[in-house]
Amino acid sequence: MSVGSEVEARLFFAHEKIRDSQKKMVSDGIIALQEGVSLLAAAPTGIGKTAAALASAFEVTNFYNANPEVPKILFMTGRQSQHRIVVETVRLINSNLPSGNPRIRLVDIIGREGMCDSVNKSTGECTCEEGIVEPARKGRRADLEDFILEEPRHVDRVIKEGVARGICAWATARSAVRRADILVCDYNHVFVEEVRENSLPVMSVDLDNAILVVDEAHNLPDRIRLGLERIVTTEVFRRARIDVNAHKENLEESTKKLDLPASKSHSDALLLEKQVKALEDDSALSTWFSEKTAENEASKVGDLRIDTGEFLGVIARAIEGIEENGPEDGIARIKRMNSRLLSVVVDEDDSIEEDGQNDCIRLAEFLDICIKYRDSPALSLIFDNVLEVPRVISHLLDPSVVGGPIFKQCAGSILMSGTLFPPVMYSDILGIPEDKAMCKEYYSGFPPDNRPVFIARDVTSKFTEREGSYSSIRDHIRSVLEKTDGNVAVFAPSYAMLDRIYADIDYTFGKQRFREERGMSKRSVDGTVGRLHELKSMGFGAVLFGVLSGKFSEGVDYAENVLDAVVCIGLPLPPPSARQDALLEYYAGRFGRSKAWKYASLQPAVNSIMQALGRPIRKREDKAIIVLLEKRLLERRVRDCLPKSMHTRQTTSPSRTSKHVERFFEMS
Repeated sequence: MSVGSEVEARLFFAHEKIRDSQKKMVSDGIIALQEGVSLLAAAPTGIGKTAAALASAFEVTNFYNANPEVPKILFMTGRQSQHRIVVETVRLINSNLPSGNPRIRLVDIIGREGMCDSVNKSTGECTCEEGIVEPARKGRRADLEDFILEEPRHVDRVIKEGVARGICAWATARSAVRRADILVCDYNHVFVEEVRENSLPVMSVDLDNAILVVDEAHNLPDRIRLGLERIVTTEVFRRARIDVNAHKENLEESTKKLDLPASKSHSDALLLEKQVKALEDDSALSTWFSEKTAENEASKVGDLRIDTGEFLGVIARAIEGIEENGPEDGIARIKRMNSRLLSVVVDEDDSIEEDGQNDCIRLAEFLDICIKYRDSPALSLIFDNVLEVPRVISHLLDPSVVGGPIFKQCAGSILMSGTLFPPVMYSDILGIPEDKAMCKEYYSGFPPDNRPVFIARDVTSKFTEREGSYSSIRDHIRSVLEKTDGNVAVFAPSYAMLDRIYADIDYTFGKQRFREERGMSKRSVDGTVGRLHELKSMGFGAVLFGVLSGKFSEGVDYAENVLDAVVCIGLPLPPPSARQDALLEYYAGRFGRSKAWKYASLQPAVNSIMQALGRPIRKREDKAIIVLLEKRLLERRVRDCLPKSMHTRQTTSPSRTSKHVERFFEMS
């Protein structure tokens, strides 16, 4: 959809001056929200999209003030740093509001494990309020709730205050949302069904009367997919039996202590123990896993698609006849077993993994997903043997089955990211109809000479040409390292290429070396970025080796112009796999062959490069040089995936790259 005239929201704009691009985004946001549609904003770093989105949302909710049912704003982000930015922006808005205007009330919340000192992973109960009697608990919670709403406070401050008062910060923050104007939270609160159903009603949030602001929205499709991703291995059946046995023994012990007759819960546990034991011992199920392992090894791809109905059939037959007068229909049989699996509670111990689920719940959720989507092509089951452990993984191919109904139900939304490009692609993928989507691209207004982007026309990571390009790729990197006095980030398309580059470029012209590791913790990432700042402040340089779409190339704020140069190697297209084939096939059926390739492979690969090259420039005066070592970026179909506002130049050899880098720093 398109819009005509512009509107302003100066009352709720956090800063004294508003840039042209911000003014346009604020206007588009107001119009979209007033019409109850979605603004999809491709807004580059530095545009000030958080301030623009909040100004739009508050202007519209202020417009509704005559109506007692004022929409609640849900600002969703997966980054702790962005939580702080939202809190500080709302503080600024409040400080600028005229006297007599009510101040905006904000609640900032994260997952329970992050807000409570100790949470039993099986029961979900915390120990925050142990030893507090009920009258004192109610009074302290009320006081803490007032503290939360008194002024915008980051969740860390709320947690500290909760600990000092001996009160659960998580439970109190959820209660405070009822009186708040804006909730800052993770995507999961809205886009994961189980979390949504357990959290929004408790917080008195109604999606019909909620404005959604989605930050870093390019991540939303994968976050939605992750919400329905579950893994089952043969080990799950064994561990689930152990959990059921422990659950049964706990029930027996309680019954004995209280001198009560056997309960229905106990009889259900006895039956469930037999069913899970049958799954563990079933020869047909064991044979099925062995056959799929053999098929997978023969395929030489690494994984294979399996039929959901076939898998459910094997499960249903394994538990057939165990329950007296049980349902003949296999799906009904599994559903009955699942209801028992979900009731299993075990004491917290080392058998429960860090994701917070016992294996009974893990198995039940997996089977429930399979049943729900058994007749839908939107879900694909993939079998693989990672680390030689046979496993089945549920993969949601179509995020629109989750996202579409939510965006249709809410009162309006703003989705924004520097790499929400092209916005119409994300509208398609998330299931937002054309007449309900306002797709816009904005310009940062930053001087293009502050971040020149050079594309090397002599190298590629394309498999058939990779070896012939490798020595030149290495020499291009060395040229950048030699001519850059400060910090350089080098991002490879895969860990395999990263390992090779890191090993071969052992001389870094006096720069200290850092590298990304698989599974690197947030603390380690933050520590490495801190070291970059320290070294630069002392007049030294470093080289950071990472991967595209990795820990260092996305979601990290390199403030104070700490990066002077970025090198991106190749085009990180997804490797062949059964999962990728399933996605391409599904998208071809939904969007056509041409869009399928772009949506499933090409555009995500280009966007991962765009994320990386956006790291060094965070504000107007920042300067850094970008070198992209991939000639395919010059091809028309790939070049069309880049924003029109991105001005690129070419470099033809490592020696030319050396001259370009040297000239850039001489003129800076």
